[in-house]
Amino acid sequence: QVQLVESGGGFVQAGGSLRPSCAASVRTFSSYAMVWFRQAPVNEREFVAGISRSGGSTYYANSVKGRFTISRDNAKNTVYLQMNSLKPEDTAVYYCAADPGVVTVRVYEYDYWGQGTKVTVSS
Repeated sequence: QVQLVESGGGFVQAGGSLRPSCAASVRTFSSYAMVWFRQAPVNEREFVAGISRSGGSTYYANSVKGRFTISRDNAKNTVYLQMNSLKPEDTAVYYCAADPGVVTVRVYEYDYWGQGTKVTVSS
């Protein structure tokens, strides 16, 4: 069983930065690929970024590439999403998820989800 708790969302003006984090309660955090998805009120949940179990490989949606950076600290059981140059279209609830395999962009592949942290970007 994996429990995930996100924090670090908030309200920011366009061009600003936020760094949400996701803390995992699991004995073998390094055995899980970790990802961030987001969901705006009228949209489906979409893949944002993912990181492999070791942290050696990262993956990004085209819409955030060059602006967002995913990282993990396996000693702290935590994954981070550094978000820079934020745009109003980044406004959404951001969810982290875990999978014991590899990073995938498919929502249904993930059994473990956090409760989400809301990010609002004003223009």
